[in-house]
Amino acid sequence: MSARQDGIVVEGLARTFKEIHAVDGIDLEISPGEIYGFLGPNGAGKSTTVHMLTTLLPPTGGRATVAGFDIVRDGASVRSRIGAALQETALDPFLSGREHLRLQASLHGIRGTRRLELQDELLSRVGLTQAADRKVRTYSGGMKRRLDLALSLIHDPSILFLDEPTTGLDPQSRAALWQEVGRLAREEGVTVFLTTQYLEEADVLADRVGIIDHGRIVAEGTPAELKAEIGRSTVEIVPEQSRDGERLSTILSRFGTETAARPGAAAVQLDGRGSLADVVRALDQEDLRAAAINLHSPSLDDVFLAKTGRKLEGAAEEDG
Repeated sequence: MSARQDGIVVEGLARTFKEIHAVDGIDLEISPGEIYGFLGPNGAGKSTTVHMLTTLLPPTGGRATVAGFDIVRDGASVRSRIGAALQETALDPFLSGREHLRLQASLHGIRGTRRLELQDELLSRVGLTQAADRKVRTYSGGMKRRLDLALSLIHDPSILFLDEPTTGLDPQSRAALWQEVGRLAREEGVTVFLTTQYLEEADVLADRVGIIDHGRIVAEGTPAELKAEIGRSTVEIVPEQSRDGERLSTILSRFGTETAARPGAAAVQLDGRGSLADVVRALDQEDLRAAAINLHSPSLDDVFLAKTGRKLEGAAEEDG
């Protein structure tokens, strides 16, 4: 693979801690302007990968280029082109949001009128204009994460690393951050490397998804491709009369393979012998009335379960 400007190329990247293979020889290629969702449970290697790609941690094997620069040989060049909002926000509780941005701009050599303009622009983009002059100790968790995003953008990076940026945020704050990340990629062509435990987040934002487990990539593709790999939709029906349960199961068996259902219901995974409309027509022909009909399309949670044998931690929070 050849390095792409403003993209990310990873070949056999590895990181070992004593005898633990935190990242075990992964390959990735992320195009400029793409949002890449990196899914995995705690301890799978997500953050270790981010730390290597952002030059915070040297690899013990393989190589990677970020924006065309080698992460080991050209660390300073990599850092000048990336923004990073990592899991732990490095914010001073006694500084205001505006003061944080002023300091960050100064560290990047941005001064004068341009610094003032950037402060106002970024505060507006992350929805912190009204709270700009309040001390960060008064900010909610969501406000801190949004300020952290603004700080990572102060020098106009071409590649943005977001390491579980919405963990612990309320739905409104999470949606606001999603909107800004989507805008950055769509309107400004920023390449985004996003690690997350939230399946919905990856499904909504990511152009492509990689699933890492025990330090290795176990699946990669668009969300639609990955969901298509693991099977067709499931139809679950609750009969109006409980005595019709056995007859319902017989009718559904014409359209697919029986699968688990809630008490009092019957379900099949459709196998191409018919659609939901065909199932409904069959019920009408057999004069069997349904109290409820649910169509379950494969989700990234199903993909993760199929690829790793377990559910992702964040999925439980989404379901709750």
